Amino acid sequence: MKKFLNSTSAFALAVSLLAAGSATAIANDRLVELAEDPANWVMTGRDYNAQNYSRSTEISKENVAQLKPAWSFSTGVLHGHEGTPLVVDGMMYIHSPFPNTTFALALDDPGKIVWQNKPQQDSTARAVACCDVVNRGLAYWPGDDETDPLVFRTQLDGLIVAMDAKTGETRWQMENSDIAVGSTLTIAPYVIKDQVIVGSSGAELGVRGYVTAYDVHSGEQKWRAYATGPDEDIRLAEDFNEPNPHYGQFGLGLETWEGEAWKIGGGTNWGWYAYDPGEDLFYYGSGNPAPWNETMRPGDNKWTMAIWGRDPDDGMAKFAYQKTPHDEWDYAGVNVMMLSDQEDREGNMRKLLTHPDRNGIVYTLDRTNGDLVSADKIDDTVNWVTEVDMETGIPVRDPEFGTRMDHVGRDICPSAMGYHNQGHDSYDPERRSFFMGINHICMDWEPFMLPYRAGQFFVGATLNMYPGPKGDRQANLGLGQVKAYDAINNEFKWEVMERFAAWGGTLATAGGVMFYGTLDGFIKARDSDTGDLLWKFKLPSGAVGHPMSYEHDGRQYIAIYYGVGGWPGVGLVFDLNDPTAGLGAVGAFSELANYTQMGGGVMVFSLDGESVYTDDINTGEYEPTSLIRGDRDAAKDQPSDRDPS
Repeated sequence: MKKFLNSTSAFALAVSLLAAGSATAIANDRLVELAEDPANWVMTGRDYNAQNYSRSTEISKENVAQLKPAWSFSTGVLHGHEGTPLVVDGMMYIHSPFPNTTFALALDDPGKIVWQNKPQQDSTARAVACCDVVNRGLAYWPGDDETDPLVFRTQLDGLIVAMDAKTGETRWQMENSDIAVGSTLTIAPYVIKDQVIVGSSGAELGVRGYVTAYDVHSGEQKWRAYATGPDEDIRLAEDFNEPNPHYGQFGLGLETWEGEAWKIGGGTNWGWYAYDPGEDLFYYGSGNPAPWNETMRPGDNKWTMAIWGRDPDDGMAKFAYQKTPHDEWDYAGVNVMMLSDQEDREGNMRKLLTHPDRNGIVYTLDRTNGDLVSADKIDDTVNWVTEVDMETGIPVRDPEFGTRMDHVGRDICPSAMGYHNQGHDSYDPERRSFFMGINHICMDWEPFMLPYRAGQFFVGATLNMYPGPKGDRQANLGLGQVKAYDAINNEFKWEVMERFAAWGGTLATAGGVMFYGTLDGFIKARDSDTGDLLWKFKLPSGAVGHPMSYEHDGRQYIAIYYGVGGWPGVGLVFDLNDPTAGLGAVGAFSELANYTQMGGGVMVFSLDGESVYTDDINTGEYEPTSLIRGDRDAAKDQPSDRDPS
């Protein structure tokens, strides 16, 4: 289904086709330029490297304790608020979970809503949402001679929507996912050149995963690449995995599945993207196979659970590395991809991609060709795997922690939530440190058989989750960690425990301070070098989004969504009590409701709470105009036409 809400002349279309090459380059260059300006935060992760790193230095180790609230905004929506707002040229764009309202605020007076776009969408989408009705963010396209700047939104009901960045008016919308079969949208869209890239959700309902590119001007679908099935559907380039043929090459999207199981085989991608304009490749992870019960799908189940490098112009895959062949634990590999240029131990400069995976391994690949550079355990308590064979890239499993029918797997670490999930982490290029928000959760796993029915959950396992070995299992606390990681020397510089999973992600800053939010409702600042706690503030609700930073009028701000929810919050937001409900999350986070309740909005901080409202206390005040006063006074002096009797 496609609805065009704008009209484009044939002449404009012809001009756009002739100028396509230069226009796409200009679009990328403009986004790169905007991202370089510390006043902006133009995409999730700030820039195409997805480093979530602020170059601003006003907030430092020495003064971060002076942070105070500058202003706030309520979305009017409950449930999990994941991702970050965007800031472009003095405007902040804010998204909400279902019903996926979008707001625009002018930073000169953020107390007034410039525009809001409230979609009318099918509420039945809520019933097929796997793990709360979250949304991970917006995308911005800077415009060209043909089309004004646009803001893109995904909706839970499966639509990708283009909105005019100045007015909020819907320009076009396109159906990307069919909720009738359980396919929803929670991903933040991603702009490359004149295309907006969109993933898919719904592996827990047997959805076959794909990634799609749409033309930003019209919504026309340019290409779609699946995670499973024939090579032409997966869109494999002629030289696919040529540098690493041991990863597998052709025909495996069918051969590694039994019969036609690939048609309902999962592999959705609802996480984060990164892009290297020099290599002209974008990177993302495909998720878990379906169903969770491994007995029902023999084989390696390619290409689920893979790190992909694709050409954005045609979607053709240059490489794919499968991290967890024949996944047995729901270790959906959609996690953040962070790009860095670093010297390896031999002193050679490498273009790297670092990816902390749900399976408990943090991977670093050469992003030019997919070479595996390192694969380290996120925590020494990871037990399903003893190591990753660096020659083959294949994990060496410990059979004690495998899953199979007629067997209850005990104390498997990590749990299906992974030791890392949807949080968008950060990289500090000065310190060569990745800051990672970690889950510390293990599980018991009991599989069962079930039939596939379109639009119904297709899982096939009952889970009990609880804190990992370093947590307090008696109190059901100690479910998270925050760590600083050096990918070159394969070491953790520091780590701290948290009461609950550090679900939302982290922000690195040039001031030597890293930030993150917590499920129990704090935003915290730690010394980037030591991990020492420097500042914290209690938010109105738990945080599942990641902090961001921007400058306005020469002042640095830190902003974060509050609004507990997401997978760890499903018990709280839906009032569930069965510990196995919420795919096992209810039991793991049984204490969460004792520390926070639902909310929804943005909190913005600055040094001493200074803002446009402290610069001029009259900013945003109501001021009747002299014209209105004059008209009122003149009206009083006019004789009345009314009969006094």
